[in-house]
Amino acid sequence: MYYPEPIERLIENLTKLPGIGRKTATRLTFFLLNSKRHYISELAQSLLDIRERIMLCSVCFNITDVDPCMICRDERRDKSTLFVVEESSHMMVVESSNPGVYRYHILHGVINPIEGIGPEEIKINELKERILKEGIKEIIIATNPNIEGNTTAHYINELIKPLGVSVTRIASGVPIGGDIIYIDPLTIKSSIENRRKL
Repeated sequence: MYYPEPIERLIENLTKLPGIGRKTATRLTFFLLNSKRHYISELAQSLLDIRERIMLCSVCFNITDVDPCMICRDERRDKSTLFVVEESSHMMVVESSNPGVYRYHILHGVINPIEGIGPEEIKINELKERILKEGIKEIIIATNPNIEGNTTAHYINELIKPLGVSVTRIASGVPIGGDIIYIDPLTIKSSIENRRKL
């Protein structure tokens, strides 16, 4: 189907977004075409703002519009512990369940030799520098429980062990409210290995 060039260009740009196929992109384009000019201007400005105003925090590498970020500025947080996560979105999940408790270190990825990602490509050296500089006593690793996440957690543990810092990893297993019959064997195995006394 033929669309005028500006419409076709927007459809093509929207299909570059993750999870957006041509059908959804076309629907979004026509939604925007019928939207008020003020909304279109606001949307365009917000897209420009995330490119121009968002940066990485120089301390924890979280995404922020101020440096250091608001979490790193919060003096009430535990200064002896760092919660290590793969991405800023993972930090937001932890923060939503434990607001105002932890300080974080965002790795921006995991070790993945197949993809050519080694320790130097993510923020592991910066983590070690923070431990030494800030006198951290415990690292809580919250990488995903997959091969890459486990490899990264193991690497961090080996790197930090000589520093005398406690390294813990969040438990993985059967979710609260989950039904054991629907849980995969690896998750059951992990739940058994990470069991604790009642």
